Amino acid sequence: MAEQLSFDLPVRAALGRNDFFVSPSNAMALGLVEMWPNWAGGKLVLSGPKGSGKTHLTHVWATQTNAQIISASTLTKDQVPDLARGPVAVEDVHDIAGNPDAQTALFHLHNLVLAEGHTLLLSGVGAPPQWGLSLPDLLSRMQGTTAATLQEPDDMLLLAVLAKQFADRQLTPAPDTLTYLVKNMDRSFGEATRIVTALDQLSLSEKRPITRLLAKRVLERDAL
Repeated sequence: MAEQLSFDLPVRAALGRNDFFVSPSNAMALGLVEMWPNWAGGKLVLSGPKGSGKTHLTHVWATQTNAQIISASTLTKDQVPDLARGPVAVEDVHDIAGNPDAQTALFHLHNLVLAEGHTLLLSGVGAPPQWGLSLPDLLSRMQGTTAATLQEPDDMLLLAVLAKQFADRQLTPAPDTLTYLVKNMDRSFGEATRIVTALDQLSLSEKRPITRLLAKRVLERDAL
């Protein structure tokens, strides 16, 4: 029998403070974000692997400070004066490694936001020296910024990340399915996202609930 067609529904990520699960791998980063009035130099870098919670923490901070959020790759010099009127979060700075214009715009934004007495949050995969920035003045300012690092997940955090990503898709697998995944999957945030997506698609296509058996099928398929 042919598989039923499935449709990807919008994923509504819950990004509030109460939705952020705290564990030893992210507690220090959360603590630094919540200390924003006392940031050294008025700025902070959020560093960590893809999917580690940088965007979630950015939204938590933006809600607390009424900050604007912008992707580094879309930043232009013309936007700087308006953005610098208040706190700003610039996400995925590593994405502008090969973009001199965006690096120049970020350099000017960095200077003007701080000169106006506001706070600046920046995020990227890995630490600033790994972002591939080619503008020396910008790189030196990034390297001189306090960094809050999110680590790869421990068991408790990985379980919470899986549960949250399923909940974002309006899915509620049984607890034994989640514990089976934590025990048998590769331990990374990126893998958690990929597995949740694969299970959602398989569940839709076969019109089956997400069970431990379905999870086993996805993991065994990946091992082939």
